[in-house]
Amino acid sequence: MKRLLFIIGVLLTLNTVHAQKPNNYPPDNKNVKIVSTNLPIVWIEVGGAMILKDERITARMKIIHNGNGQLNYADTVAHPGQRIDYEGYIGIRYRGNSTFAYGRKPYSFRPLDKPLEEGGVKKKVDILGMGKDNNWALLAPYFDRSMIRDMLAYSLARPWMEYTPEGRHCEVYLDGIYYGVYVLVEVVSKGKTRLNLDDPGTAGDAITGGYIMELDRNEPPVYVSAFAPTTNAGKPIDGRYIYYQYNSPDYEDMVTAQINYITKQIYMMESAFASKDYCNPETGYRKYIDVMSFIDYQLAQELAHNLDAYRYSVKLFKRRDSVDPRFKLALWDMDMTYGLANYNAAWYTHGWRYHLNDTLLNGGDSNFMPLWWIKLNDDPEYTAALKNRWKEYRRSNVAEGRVMAVVDSLALVLTTGGAIDRNSQAWPRWGQYVWPNYYISDSFEDEIAYLKRWIKGRLAWMDLQLGFDSLARDRGDVNGDYLINIKDVTTLINYLMTGDKVLIYKVAADCNQDLRLNIKDVTTLINYLMSGQWPK
Repeated sequence: MKRLLFIIGVLLTLNTVHAQKPNNYPPDNKNVKIVSTNLPIVWIEVGGAMILKDERITARMKIIHNGNGQLNYADTVAHPGQRIDYEGYIGIRYRGNSTFAYGRKPYSFRPLDKPLEEGGVKKKVDILGMGKDNNWALLAPYFDRSMIRDMLAYSLARPWMEYTPEGRHCEVYLDGIYYGVYVLVEVVSKGKTRLNLDDPGTAGDAITGGYIMELDRNEPPVYVSAFAPTTNAGKPIDGRYIYYQYNSPDYEDMVTAQINYITKQIYMMESAFASKDYCNPETGYRKYIDVMSFIDYQLAQELAHNLDAYRYSVKLFKRRDSVDPRFKLALWDMDMTYGLANYNAAWYTHGWRYHLNDTLLNGGDSNFMPLWWIKLNDDPEYTAALKNRWKEYRRSNVAEGRVMAVVDSLALVLTTGGAIDRNSQAWPRWGQYVWPNYYISDSFEDEIAYLKRWIKGRLAWMDLQLGFDSLARDRGDVNGDYLINIKDVTTLINYLMTGDKVLIYKVAADCNQDLRLNIKDVTTLINYLMSGQWPK
């Protein structure tokens, strides 16, 4: 009888699994084919096996990429001799939380030296020129109709942050069925081409790094913070907790001494934030965090107005004390951004994300932001540095024209070879509501136009809050290119010789600030370039 009940239980379980994972979730239209494309083509073969979420299965992967500017052909018989970027075994599973709720699923995969069934182990592979590693993801943009939000956020943050993931759009076949456009992307992890962290030891300086911890959901094993999240006014929210997941090393590979060390460091950092004297330069929070890393992270999250900012996928890493004892941050999971979502005020171009715990509490949410962000933005020195950093951003790669150019460049990749059209044929969704879209676009062009409008509004609001005047120029920036160099000297000399025939920014050109433009301003500017100091 017990055996019969066991068999019935197994059959019921298999039926449930099969119902939850029908044929690996094929697209609505299974008859879409690639003739040629400018994107890499990724073939995954699992032989009809079910891909699982919590366990990897063996698959074969083949990637054709003939190089930038070259077409890739799905018919390899008619087009022999194409460049194979990678061909071999992988261990694959589904990944994601909210993204896993959709028909098209994202994947996590690791290249293998042989099948898992034969004892295969992961190996490091250089995929699409992104450097050798063994930890990769295939993101499946679904609710992000632009399909570029992750890549846009990483592109804008890359010049400022120590590490942001690289990624490449590609088109994917699974068991011969076209599944559409994906983003093959690096995972934030330890590696020479990623976060170059030493393996932690068990004593001395070696035990102090390196580690990657992640603020996210309560998915054990986790470290539960000793400090509750707070309201915007700094009052602890009783019954709510902050959870840290162990990313690297894996929890099962850590010894007790390592677990105790890294959790103690987090406790000491949060204790410093919680103290009344938290701004003290010697004993306060600056002892434990790289302030500029946190500023860059905040600006990236706020520019994107990330729905999940500060409470999900927050990658916190630490090197050995002998290298750098402070915590830093890395970006990850930037798809619920740039006006995409229709709740928690995410569609607005105004408002700060770090100031949202009250809204989350009133909405009955269970995941909150740690106390850091309210405390940081209550520190006048931090906010002054934040404003100065924003000025640097806006005068370089976050200048409006450059941001629009990045959007256009990413969009062009998807339209040039017809990838976006094929994706829409496989997954027809234009003009339909897809949770949690705020804006329901009718076409790819419509979505990109909305994205651009939203970004322009967000830039304008952040400029107003952070005191950036896009028309103003710093002292000495005579030609208005946001740089102060010998070109400004020659521009000023030419102006003094020819008058209004040369365009200059006159307020910036008054280098000695005597309200007159003459040769004295030239000598003041030259002295500044030689000494780095303006006269007082």
